[in-house]
Amino acid sequence: MTAIPRKYITDARNQKQAVIVDLATFNRMESIIEDHGLGKFMEDAEDDPVLSVHEARKFYKSLKKD
Repeated sequence: MTAIPRKYITDARNQKQAVIVDLATFNRMESIIEDHGLGKFMEDAEDDPVLSVHEARKFYKSLKKD
């Protein structure tokens, strides 16, 4: 795994309070987190029933519209 380049924000007692990462690193981290969440959602949905196109359209039309 690649080390994450970072800088720290410290308080008056030199205690670390926050981390600064460059935008490219942040975007990579965000993408990894989103991909993980999508993968988990897909894994959890594996046992859900599969609808035909007709059933899906009927279900979609039955949803409340705001």
